[in-house]
This record gives sequence, structure tokens and C-alpha cells, in this order.
Amino acid sequence: MTTTSTSRIRFGIIGAGAIGAIHMDVLSKLGEAAELRAVTDAYLPLAEQRAAEHNIPIVHPSPEALIADPELDAIVVAVPNQFHAPLTIAALQAGKHVLLEKPMAINASKAMEIVQEQQRTGKTVMIAQQMRFTGLARAVKAAIEAGELGRIYNVKTGWMRKKGIPGWGSWFTRKELAGGGPLIDIGVHMLDLSLHLIGSPKPVSVFGTTYAEFGPHKRGTGTWGTPNWEGSYDVEDLATALIKLDDGATLSLDVSWAAHAANYTDQPFIHIMGTEGGVSIVGNEATYITHVENEVVTKPIEPLDEVNDRELVAKHFIDAIHTGTTPVSSAMSGYTNNRILDAIYESSVSGNEVKLNWD
Repeated sequence: MTTTSTSRIRFGIIGAGAIGAIHMDVLSKLGEAAELRAVTDAYLPLAEQRAAEHNIPIVHPSPEALIADPELDAIVVAVPNQFHAPLTIAALQAGKHVLLEKPMAINASKAMEIVQEQQRTGKTVMIAQQMRFTGLARAVKAAIEAGELGRIYNVKTGWMRKKGIPGWGSWFTRKELAGGGPLIDIGVHMLDLSLHLIGSPKPVSVFGTTYAEFGPHKRGTGTWGTPNWEGSYDVEDLATALIKLDDGATLSLDVSWAAHAANYTDQPFIHIMGTEGGVSIVGNEATYITHVENEVVTKPIEPLDEVNDRELVAKHFIDAIHTGTTPVSSAMSGYTNNRILDAIYESSVSGNEVKLNWD
């Protein structure tokens, strides 16, 4: 099916949980740009509840039925990580565009399968990395592109939650369904945003280690997700890594769901260091730092605007469909993130540095 620049994109959503509901809220507010037509979920009563809440006319009995619906142009995939690749590939093969929740896939090989199918079909695939679209992130990106930091050579990023293991015993804490713990859950956000801000250099080597010191003992649980105390926990609850980039810069990453991390806030952070200046982002605040006549000078960075980041994600996705352009958080960017995550897990097992070849 072809669309024009003025046609409304008709959406179906696979996954009626918390993230799926966020997408429904956003799409229902886009007026003539989007039409929310269908939803499905492994637990159909939840899909029916969401349909009633958002005036969605069709509840399909399965993802396969939704993907086959000829009245849909695009599909949002908001399900456990294990199912990202098969559902996205099936949707592409059915002629649908896909807005895919992070991480792109459970591992890099599955992510590459998506890339290959996207290239074969020519349909739009966008990873819903909403942190790129905040007013603060866009302001920092503009400052970097204006040359205010000079050559960037070191980045420190992370998200150190002290008590926040989601849905203990559910898919969140099962490697076969999630692919990992905080590294693939929130670490992917920080990797993606950091690389995006500094111009998307390629990672060339990775050294990392993961730990599970809280989850196996049912400690450090948070409020997100529904726990299943009869379930299992076989993922990490803390990961640390050093990533070397092809432009000579280094990026260090520290993430946790639970940790005795006294001097960290529970907010995401990025500290970017360049030859002419630096930027520190902590939560919803950012600071620029430089030296003037050998004196340290700092100033706050103001967000560009207060537009909802997820609304910008949806609008950018729709615009990419209409124009045939590659979205900023493309399939290849998602694949790059998955390769780094895989390398960290591999390095943790082997104890060795992992080289990444991009030929």
C-alpha cells in the first residue's frame, strides 16, 4: 500500500501493556495524522480494555491476524524482547511499516534479520528511542553540532538505580525472553542517546562485566511490572563497560536495577568531554562547561521546547513513512546498539576484550 503526504496512517498495536498504552495515548492525540484502528495482546481481555479506553474499533485475536489486516499501514510492536524480530519481520513481509520498542531485538543476529528484511522491503522501521527527542537532548545535540565542545574524546554515561528490579520472575528477569537485565533494558537508552549526541561513531572494541547480586535473592525489587514470585531470575542487575570508538573516543557505561550506589542519583546521566567544552546531563538538567582565560565557566543548557518526546517520535515516524526518508533512530542504529550489548555480555563471560568488525 502506498501513502501520500496528506494521508492518515492507520495503526495497529501489538501489545496492550504499559508501553503499548503509552503509544495509544500518543497516537490518539495526533488528529488527522494518525488513526488508531486495531490492537491485540496475548491476554485479550487487556486488549479489549484498551480498545474501550481509546476508542479502537478492532481487537484482533492474535498478532498474526493484526499483521494480516489490509486496513493497516503501520504497526507498533510493544511486546517482550524475544518477539521483536519475528513480529517485525512478519509485519514487513505483509507490507507494513514498523515502530519498534527498544531494544531492537533480543540479540544482534536477530536485529540483523530485521535490517535485512527492512532493506529488502523498503518499508520504514524506526526504533522508539524517545530519549533522543527530549527538548534537552535536542538542545545538547545542537550545541555539539555547533562546535561548542570541539573534538569529543570521552563520554561517561549510565543509569544507576538503587532499587528498581522490574517484575521479578516475569519476562523482565528471564534471559530467554528479555535477553538480559538492566543492560538491555535501560542501558540501551544510554548507549543510544550517547552515540547519537556525539555523531554516531562506530564502536570498535568492548570490555565489560555484569553482576547479579540482588535479583537472585529477591532483593532490590521496584514497582514497574507485575512480579511472579514463583518465576525465575537469570539476568544481571548491574553492568559496567568501556567502549572504544573508531574516532578515538571512549565511552564508559554503568547501569543497574539495584545497587549500593550512595553517590549516584537514580536518574540517567551523560557526561560528554570535548577539547573546547563539555556537557553534563543528569535527569532533566544539563550544564555546559568550558575554560575562559584559565577559569572554569559553567552555564545551564535550556531545553529547546516542551513538546512531548513520544509525540515527536510518532510524528517523526509518520513523516519518514510519507517522505521515504530514513528515521533518525533507524534499523541500523538499533543493530549497532545490539552489537554493543552482545559484546558486553560476551566480554563478561570470557573476561576478554571483544573486537567489533564492521566490514
